[in-house]
Amino acid sequence: MIGILVISHEPLGTAMIHCTRHIYGRLPPQLAALDVVPDEDPDQVFAAATDLLKRINDGSGVLVLTDIYGATPSRIAARLADPHRVVVVAGTNLPLLVKAIANRRRPLDEVVGELVSRAKEAIISVDDAEARDRGAQG
Repeated sequence: MIGILVISHEPLGTAMIHCTRHIYGRLPPQLAALDVVPDEDPDQVFAAATDLLKRINDGSGVLVLTDIYGATPSRIAARLADPHRVVVVAGTNLPLLVKAIANRRRPLDEVVGELVSRAKEAIISVDDAEARDRGAQG
């Protein structure tokens, strides 16, 4: 089963995985967060990320989700990347994390492709969605 590591600005990653506990009734296995605090040494964060990665990887690979592409958490996550073993996706949000958890028994590259293609569907205008839903009902 694919491990999932969220590396983000403090406290986003921890908050997101706590939300998964609310959704699933317990914390899903092989899921971890690493929150990067301001002025933290990136090399120390990278070392902590490497340790977490080892703990959550059962050999199926790890999906690393990060918040803002190009920011410190993203740059640290990019250092972990290893083709077909550790894949990094920037721009994470809760729907993306939930979809990753739901599909983590599939091959890593397949899950990443699905997440990236479906990510656009996770951001919608509520007004548009409600109008679409009303139209579907009527």
